[in-house]
Amino acid sequence: MNALFDAARRCLLESDPQRKVALTRACAGEFLEGRLTAPATPADATPIDAPGRPHRPRLIEPRKLPQRGLGSAEGRAALVHAIAHIEFNAINLAWDAVHRFRDMPPAFYRDWVGVAADEARHFALLDGRLAELGHAYGDFDAHNGLWDMALQTADSCLRRMALVPRVLEARGLDVTPGMIARLRAVGDLATVEILELILREEVAHVAAGSRWFAYCCGEAGLEPEATFAELLEQCMRGSLRGPFNTEARLSAGFSKAELAHLDTLAA
Repeated sequence: MNALFDAARRCLLESDPQRKVALTRACAGEFLEGRLTAPATPADATPIDAPGRPHRPRLIEPRKLPQRGLGSAEGRAALVHAIAHIEFNAINLAWDAVHRFRDMPPAFYRDWVGVAADEARHFALLDGRLAELGHAYGDFDAHNGLWDMALQTADSCLRRMALVPRVLEARGLDVTPGMIARLRAVGDLATVEILELILREEVAHVAAGSRWFAYCCGEAGLEPEATFAELLEQCMRGSLRGPFNTEARLSAGFSKAELAHLDTLAA
């Protein structure tokens, strides 16, 4: 039996957003109750190159996405939609970590099942806010950058933990405070409340990435700071942007040396 991995696969392949949220909540609940377990000798994972997603939003290149201000309800809805899309992808990324990397300690699966449940809750909150703004998930174009990185790191848990939680998802720690300030300035306190919750919880998600990156480095006999720096040079040079949220990143497991190196690369 591959009960946990089969459940992760079902969640990954579900294309309807509401059903994906409901299935994620149900599977996470069963896991926490001990009714879904990872076998001691699991079968190899069958890779999932494309998770389930609805026909919309249309996926386009990031540079082609229009820039909208927050002075209109349409602009605020577009921002909420963009964040909802990130959270939808984050559900898939968490389940993919569970499904794909099958030789990890039990605590790894506890962390990433918990992250999947959190991301599903975040998506549901944002989807509800979109409805209040007169829109629905799929109404605006989006991009596929997060899942593209999942495919690029599919063969290595070490690379996945370094480049998805600690780079792409950690970017949310940097930009969300500014979004909160701008939304508060235009009086959108309902969205502010949701983003403040997400920001608090995303620190723990990035910290899980830091923790398991360090574990993978230890298993491979690699020094974490040097390895992270090398991966940034290989994969992210020219695409990192500051300023970085030093306080949040330190809480999420970054060292001062890593933050200094990020500043150098982003300069």
